[in-house]
Formats: sequence, structure tokens, C-alpha cells
Amino acid sequence: MNEEKTGLLAERIFYNRDNYFCIAVFEAENEQFYAVGHLPYAEKGRRYTLWGRWKTHPKYGEQFAFTSYEEKEPDTEAGLVAFLSSGMLRGVGPVTARAIVKAFGPDTMDVLKFRPDRLTEVPGIGAVKAAAISESYQEQRELAETMIELREFDITSLTAMKLYQVYGSDAPALVRENPYRLIEDVFGIGFQKADRIARSMGVEADDPKRIRSGILYNLGQASNSGHTYVFRKAFCEKTGELLDVASGQVDDALYDLIVEGDVYADALEGADILYLDRYYRAEQRVAGKLLRLAQAELSHLSGNVENMIRRVELDRGMELTAKQKQAVIASLENGVCVITGGPGTGKTTIIDTIMYILAESGVQTALAAPTGRAAKRMSQLTGYDASTIHRLLEYYYSENEDHMRFGRTEENPLEFDCVIIDEMSMVDILLMEGLVNAVPPGTRLILVGDADQLQSVGAGNVLKDILESDTVHSVRLTEIFRQAQESLIVVNAHLINRGEYPSYNEQGKDFFFLERSREGDILETIKDLCTRRLPNYYEDCDALSDIQVLTPMRKGLLGSTSLNRELQAILNPPEYGKSEKTLGERIFRTGDKVMQNKNDYRITWRSIKDLSEGEGVFNGDIGIVQSVDNDAGRIGVLFEEERLVQYEFSQLDELETAFAMTVHKSQGSEFPVVIMPMTRFPPMLATRNLLYTAVTRAKQAVILVGLWNACRAMVDNDVIAERQSGLGVRLRRLWDLTDEMA
Repeated sequence: MNEEKTGLLAERIFYNRDNYFCIAVFEAENEQFYAVGHLPYAEKGRRYTLWGRWKTHPKYGEQFAFTSYEEKEPDTEAGLVAFLSSGMLRGVGPVTARAIVKAFGPDTMDVLKFRPDRLTEVPGIGAVKAAAISESYQEQRELAETMIELREFDITSLTAMKLYQVYGSDAPALVRENPYRLIEDVFGIGFQKADRIARSMGVEADDPKRIRSGILYNLGQASNSGHTYVFRKAFCEKTGELLDVASGQVDDALYDLIVEGDVYADALEGADILYLDRYYRAEQRVAGKLLRLAQAELSHLSGNVENMIRRVELDRGMELTAKQKQAVIASLENGVCVITGGPGTGKTTIIDTIMYILAESGVQTALAAPTGRAAKRMSQLTGYDASTIHRLLEYYYSENEDHMRFGRTEENPLEFDCVIIDEMSMVDILLMEGLVNAVPPGTRLILVGDADQLQSVGAGNVLKDILESDTVHSVRLTEIFRQAQESLIVVNAHLINRGEYPSYNEQGKDFFFLERSREGDILETIKDLCTRRLPNYYEDCDALSDIQVLTPMRKGLLGSTSLNRELQAILNPPEYGKSEKTLGERIFRTGDKVMQNKNDYRITWRSIKDLSEGEGVFNGDIGIVQSVDNDAGRIGVLFEEERLVQYEFSQLDELETAFAMTVHKSQGSEFPVVIMPMTRFPPMLATRNLLYTAVTRAKQAVILVGLWNACRAMVDNDVIAERQSGLGVRLRRLWDLTDEMA
């Protein structure tokens, strides 16, 4: 049961200005006590009523842990000055606060509330500043009133502030209407938290609104794990356990969701399955459009393809293999063609050849990849301009629909005769839907990727499903070119993919294994490699731009979180004049290597090269912190050495340091040198295709540090978490139906 305490904030021991977490000493009428909780603009002299419970802290002893609060208006001169100068009123520091209190005395609060125009009577305050003070006071008052209203739902101060940032003063009404909407609307609120709020409002366990929300939440969790559908019976049982209701009640509630169109029920190979509607529509759309593209009549090229290939070979001074020629011909003669193969098998040479032939024939061609890093690498390797798929499709954010949309659609298609997509293993089903919608029949669509790499972060298994459906032309490249055979990185990648152990530490080669038995020694070796050994060994090796530490996991001493903390301390340590911002346990410092960790379609960027502007930074984009402006509350990050983005401090949950990153986050990238710890990772992470993906990220050198047995175990572990995706089956069904009708 919550208790109530009222007192004056006498001393602030700790305060985090980002999330308002505070440890303070309060003075009540007959006692002094420690209090801990989230308290905006906490300053000495301000008076609060707190609601919470007593707990014992090992350092501070007994303290009052409050989850909600209400501020009492100050009634003394010192209290008024403390209130005004706490930081909540723009442009008001201690000097201005004292001047205001001197001018109005006990009427100060009435002036702020009802006659803010009178602030211009204070020396140094003009009309503009008075308006800013009034506006910020009204915002603070609105926040305080909103938080008081939200307190009845047993919502903590921190959660209340998040709700206010999203909904404003409408937060209480919207929570009353449907607390489960918070799951989708408010970042950081999951089903359990929304459900706790709902139950505090008296929502029963079997309330249809609660069951409906639980269903949509669990379907969303499945898509976050990469699945486009779930098996109906198992899903109802799992959701029933989450909600503590019978699975039959879940199944009954599904009926309304299916009728309303939020969920789609289907049968796939004899099993009853469920989709979130957008994933069902995406699979259907991709399957139908791919087959229409594959069967459409193509524009004729200006000459014989084989003659044009010979001309490319003469001009480039090279000779394609029979398999490469087959891939080029299949790409040019079919509406849709998939080219897949591992490193060193000549995929880039094939793209270059196709581009040369199409340019000679006057065919307008677009090159694109899922990420900015992959697109940039494609441009560097082929010499042709490439963009991200999002930019190619002219993405924009629709405020009305609160969703990302593409400017290029079936109604406004791409104006190219050929579209080539690289790194197809990274493309999920929703992005693929956007792509095929924008490609008109008669356009050649060429999909290039390595089917053995990790699956896309988003839902679906697009490349693998297309290949396994055997419905569109595909060419698998297996031969490693002679020059690629000189690289142990390439050779070992293929060995690992076949389940064989890699070779290492050969004289003059590029694949190394440094055996260390203890995790602490592995960590120290990685740090030494980054700071001393590699910069000394490789000429012009820069630790930030040329070396990337990869790891399978986030947690633990050798997880990305710990590695980032350790590497930041030695690669970009604090220095006099180097600005930084602390956010909880994280520090962002000028010069840091950082990575975007979620798609943000609305954030703006400016090109430092041509001063053009645009919107959108995507999950996995890597940049360097250029500036930390604590006064303005912003951090400037330069992505791809061109796009400058200004992040408000409130947006920093979208960024993380990237001196180390997980292997999943590295997809689509190449780095000169890759370092990876080898320890006893969880079996679900220590897999063959994860190691294969990590190794194929390196151009110049791979260095594995740790236990050789751990490396062997990863090669032996060929278990791949199977994704539930129906694109392959749908392609096969449509193909068979087309055959029957032919």
C-alpha cells in the first residue's frame, strides 16, 4: 500500500537531467528523510507531496521510494526563487528569478498564471522573453496537472512523462479510453506495463479489449522474431498463458479481429495459421507481383547478348566463367533473376558486366541495396551510382497514417528498365512489397545476395523463400576465383559454410587466431589489437574507421555493451575541451563511433557536401559524433561522411556506441579488419551461419581471439532458427495455378 509524504527538498544528492531520476534529502515538519524517484526540475527549496513505499538501500539506509508526486506551490521568497530558477522556465536563472520575485513578491505565482504580460515590468525582460517564460510555465503546469491525473492509474512519474511527451494533456483521457494503445504508441511500454495500468483501472482478466490487445501483442512479438505467421493452436495456448485465460477464449476473440481485418486466418500445408494482416497482404502481393514480372514481355536489347559479353571481356581485360555468363544471360533474358553465391564467386563482376551491357544498349538501370553502407560499397566496387532501396522508392513519413510510405508505387512506378538489388538477404517482406509494387511489368528485376548469410532483421525470409520455391530463374555461384583463393578470408568462409574448420596464422595470409583461455584475457587482447598491434602492423590503419569488433551477443563481458564501454575508454577517452553527454550508464562523446538502432523516418539530415536536406536514418547506419551541445541539448552525428543529423537529447535512445556491434547489426557492411571474440556463447547464438556472416564482413583481415574449441563448436552448430514464412509456398501455389491455366 502506498504511503504519502510531504516535505521540502533540502539537499539534492544525485540528479539525472535526462530522465529526472533523483536522490534527495527532504525535510518534513518533524523529520528528515531520504527519497528516491523521478522528479522533474528537482531543486532545493521546492515543496512536494510524494506517494511511494519505504525501502532499505545498502548505502543510504532507509529511503522513501516514490512513484508519483505533486508539487506544492511555494509560499516563501526562497521557495519562489528556487521554483523559478529550477530550469523549467526558459531564460530564467537565479538572477532573473530573484528580480521577478522582488518585483511581484507573494503575487509572483498569480502573475505567472493570469498576467504573464506583466513580466515586462521586470528590468531585462522584454516581450519576447516574457512570452517564452509564460509558454514554458504553461507547459510545466500542464505536465504537472497531467501527471496528477495519471496518478490514479498507478502510473509512475517516468511513465507519466513519456505519456505526456506522446499525447500531451490528452494522456489521461486516452489512457482511460484504452490503456492498451500505449503498447504501440509509446516507446518502452510493453504489454505487461500497459496491462498493469489496465488492471489498476479495474479491467477484468477476460475483458475482450484485454484479450484483443494480448493477441495483437503476441503476433507483433512473433514478427519481431522474424515470423510472418504463427500456428493458430499453439498461438492460442501461448497467448492464454500470457493473459491467464483459457485458450478457447483467445480463439473466440480472434473472430472479431479477423472480421475487422487486423488478423488474417489461413491454411498452409494442412495447418491453421494466423497473420497480422499487413504481413499476409505483403506475402500475397510479393508472390503475385514477382510472377507477373517474371512472365512479362521485356524490351529488346540492341545486340546479341553473347557478343556484348565478349565486348565487355575485351574492354575489361577479363574472361567470365561459363556460370557467370549464364548468370548474365539469365538476368538479361528474364523478367526476374536471382544470383546467389558466397564471397569471391564473382557476383560484383556479374553486376558490372550487366551494367556495362545495359548502358551500351541505352537501358536505364537503377542499383540499390538495403542499407546506406551496402549501397556505398556497391558504388565503390562497380563505379556506378547506387542508393538505398528506401531512397530509390522515395520514402516519406505519413503523419496522417503515422506510418512510412513510398512515393513510388504501382500508380507512380519507377522509371527504369532494369532494377538491380544487392544484399538481398537483408530485405524483409515489407520492404520487398514496397519494391515490387514500384517495379512495372516489363522491367528486369535482378536480385543479388548470399543466401547463406544471416536472415533479415525484419520479418520474412525473402531470398531463401524465392530460391526454394524454384519459380523464378536463379543462378547459384560456387566457384571461387583464383585471386580470391589467395585470401584465407574467402577460403575459410566457404570452409565454414561447408562445416569444415578454418585455417589460420599462415605466413603472409589474412586470417588469424589468437588463443586465449580466459574472458578477461580475450578482452585485453582485443583492446591491445585496436590500440597498438593493428595500427602498428597495417599502414594507415585507423582504429575507428578500419577496425570493427563484432560479437554474437549484447550481454556479458564480451557482449557489445561491455566491449563498447571498454573500447570507448581507450579509443576515445575524455579530454579537456571534448564535450560529452551522460545518459544513464551510457556516455556520448565528440569523436565517438555510433550506430542508429531503429528506423526513424522523420528525423531530418543535411548534406555537408551540397547542403541538400532529407529525412530518415535507418537501423544499422553508422556515424561519428561531431558535436555535443549541452546548452542546446543536441548531439550532431555525421553519417557516411556526408549526412549530418542533429539529435535532441530526448532522442538519444535511438543511438548506441558502435566501437563493437553484434554480427546481426553488421549485415550489409564491409570493414578492412574484423575482430571477434571466441568464447562459450549461448548455442542459439554460436551458429555456423553467424560465424560465416562475421567472417565475410572483412576485406583485409579477420582476427579471432579466444578458445579454438568455441570456434569449432560454432562451425559444428548448423542449427538455424527456422522462420515461419509463407512466401515460398505462395509462389509455388501461384506457379502451379498458372501452369494449370496455360
